[in-house]
Amino acid sequence: MNQGQTPNDIVFFRRQYQRYLEDPSQVGAEWREFFGGLADDLGPAAPPAAGRMGKEAAVQSLIERFRESGHRLARVNPLQPDPAPDPLLAIAAFGLDEADLVQPFHPRDFPRREAPLREILEILRETYCGSVGVEFMHIQQPEERRWLQERMEENRNRPLFSPQQKSGILQKLLEAVLFERFLHQRFRGQQRFSLEGGEVLIPFLDTLVQAGGEEGLGEMVFGMAHRGRLNVLATIFGKPLEQILSEFRDNLELGVIGDGDLKYHKGFSVDVATACGRSVHLTMASNPSHLEAVDPVVEGKTRAKQEFAGGDARARILAVLLHGDAAFPGQGIAAETLNLSQLEGYGTGGTIHVVLNNQIGFTTGPKDARSTPYATDVAKMLMVPIFHVSGEDPEAAVHVARLAIDYRQRFRRDVVVEILCFRRHGHAEWDETSFTQPLLAQKIEQLPPLDELYARRLAADGVSEKQGRQMASGITDRLETAFAVEQVRLQTDFHGKWKYVERDYRPLEIRTGVPGERLIDFAEQLAELPPGFSLHPLVSRLLEERRRAVLEGNGIDWANAEALAFASLVHEGVAVRLSGQDSRRGTFNQRHAVLFDSRDGSPYIPHQAVCARGGKFQVYDSMLSEAAVLGFEFGYSLATPYGLTIWEAQFGDFCNGAQVIIDQFLAGSQTKWNQLSNLVLFLPHGYEGQGAEHSSARIERFLQLAADDNIQVTYPSTPAQFFHLLRRQIKQPFRRPLVVFTPKGLLRDPACRSSRRDLEEGGFRELLTEEPGAGATRTALFCSGKIYFELAAERERLGRGDVAIVRIEQLYPLRSDLLEFELRRLAGTERIAWIQEEPRNMGAWSHLGPKLEQISKRNILYVGRPESAAPAVGSHRIHRQEQQQLIEAAFS
Repeated sequence: MNQGQTPNDIVFFRRQYQRYLEDPSQVGAEWREFFGGLADDLGPAAPPAAGRMGKEAAVQSLIERFRESGHRLARVNPLQPDPAPDPLLAIAAFGLDEADLVQPFHPRDFPRREAPLREILEILRETYCGSVGVEFMHIQQPEERRWLQERMEENRNRPLFSPQQKSGILQKLLEAVLFERFLHQRFRGQQRFSLEGGEVLIPFLDTLVQAGGEEGLGEMVFGMAHRGRLNVLATIFGKPLEQILSEFRDNLELGVIGDGDLKYHKGFSVDVATACGRSVHLTMASNPSHLEAVDPVVEGKTRAKQEFAGGDARARILAVLLHGDAAFPGQGIAAETLNLSQLEGYGTGGTIHVVLNNQIGFTTGPKDARSTPYATDVAKMLMVPIFHVSGEDPEAAVHVARLAIDYRQRFRRDVVVEILCFRRHGHAEWDETSFTQPLLAQKIEQLPPLDELYARRLAADGVSEKQGRQMASGITDRLETAFAVEQVRLQTDFHGKWKYVERDYRPLEIRTGVPGERLIDFAEQLAELPPGFSLHPLVSRLLEERRRAVLEGNGIDWANAEALAFASLVHEGVAVRLSGQDSRRGTFNQRHAVLFDSRDGSPYIPHQAVCARGGKFQVYDSMLSEAAVLGFEFGYSLATPYGLTIWEAQFGDFCNGAQVIIDQFLAGSQTKWNQLSNLVLFLPHGYEGQGAEHSSARIERFLQLAADDNIQVTYPSTPAQFFHLLRRQIKQPFRRPLVVFTPKGLLRDPACRSSRRDLEEGGFRELLTEEPGAGATRTALFCSGKIYFELAAERERLGRGDVAIVRIEQLYPLRSDLLEFELRRLAGTERIAWIQEEPRNMGAWSHLGPKLEQISKRNILYVGRPESAAPAVGSHRIHRQEQQQLIEAAFS
């Protein structure tokens, strides 16, 4: 008995179920819905012997159970074609026997209003236990279940295909098979991550594209790992065969920008004509070897495209994600991406997920790779349909592709399709599967190629073998012609929205000031509330303080400067998007970008009242994830070169939860894939006695990733600097990711304030220097960020006018020219030191120390915490002691 359940509850439940068996109309609609799919474990399986209605109810329960559990008997696994019998799906489990097979019954919501049990079973077995298994009864929306049920049962999941359609399926199969065979013959031993054993994917994807065009789709954004990627690019995207084959020869040096990447990691885009006459733009996202890392990137890119297309763009732009059977349940970012699908700030109107299940992950079998029966069970969290399709039945795969597109277009929800197939070779072509899975390898060796299987089936249906041979000959000729081309030059120019973006980074003096009267106008608008809006008194006071600071021209704090920067940009027509954990209010109660009515909870976003010229302001609280959300925002930035896309960490320390996205996409996308991003990261950083996980955004890691002007790493120290930095990010003619180490305690520090004039004039300064004092400068302290204010306060306390403090606000790309000028000016100083809060093996020292010594041609003293395994101590008392010692050492 479950906790909280009484004996009376169970008695009532039994009585209701007995009444349902005798006559379903005796119970309410909700009980009928529930009992329809319930296994009878509460009493005798057989209905009352004397009740005809009991027999009818038993048949209805049988139908519902097949809908619920028929997938257990589906013949979808080419390596295990005959599933074990399921006693729960036997007629005896419902109190029915052989004599009932010829008796007519009258099932509800069924293709036949009257039919003998034998025919009912035939329909159910063909629909749910053939080459397609489907899990859909867990979906909570009755309309969706009914739609799927009708679409599948009306044709028993076996629609009739015309000879022309069958020839089209054979054509795509042959393209897939012969492409792999050609590569194997011409480039023996080269790694290509063959699709052999899973070639049915190609007619499946071809149907997605063709059916998508018919359903009004104009664009599809794909993400997939390396298995079968080259085949998909060749046969679905139509990537020039000459280019693919040249990549095998490795002779593309003439067109490579940066370091390049492996051929099965690269992206591609193309317009594909469909049979209905509509052109569909296909994009394959670039992806590293981190298999599922591309999932949220594709979702973010799709969302951006939808938003900027306008109208009902979710009906016109679709994300398609291809997964592996080991990676889908094994890599957490896949589940994180699924969780994004229904969230306000991240949904794309449904994604089609395809799990290519070759029943082995490298050398790991399913029993060691997941704890669930299916590789797709994690997707049940979304309450969406999950199809299981035999990889040896191309027509079933094509049927499910059409069904998936139709469902997504109708209900704007995800669909999951698992194609059960196999991997004819090892993980790489030279691997030997029989070392670790000898029985699996033996089974695979006995299976004929899929094109031969399907050709035999078509021959039985009257399609001539000669037609297949002609198709194969034409495909082979195209491959040989492409192979004869020795050299291919890549097209590396930017296209579309990126056409006018400059490729190369260069230091520029960009004026980003905003006229004072406009800042005042923004401040007034941001403080104005809708009529009748009841705001929390403390938030109301905060807004008034911000407004007054701008009007009076002094005391503009960090959050106020940020709000004004956002306002100025959206007023100029820029789309600003900010997302992260608690970003609407701000981790430190500083932002309040969304206001809430105290009486009814309704939201109001002041910045949206400032938008002009097509500008847009969006701010979202994200789910509790770093990897998927940062990946999403990176993808979003790929489609918005003229927008300001920002991801904010709750604390900068937590960005290491997204390290794969930072390493593989943010830092390397340009040099690997010729792909630019304008993404901004807000990473709260600073040592304030909050322990090892709330102190450091790991400056050192970003500087280790910095090379070839790939990213901008900044640690601004004033609100005005932050204001100009955000505006500079949009005004620059080139695009680079921007990392900003943002403050925590400084948000409310009276010393960390700017004037309105600071925002009106100039721009972001990579180096902040001080005017020389009356006396000689004996000590120069170089630092970055928060520590400046503690150094400045100590200098004032000690009366040390002989100490100059220089702030390096942009750590990378380092303005060596500005540093050289300043160091020449300070050449007569007795002592030059670098001051940082972080341990010696962290922070900026390892990166900047050698550069400062190289430029100054003298030893630079390090002042900071000693090397440590953890960024900070857990004791607030010890922290204060360390900080005091650090400040004292700077002036000793």
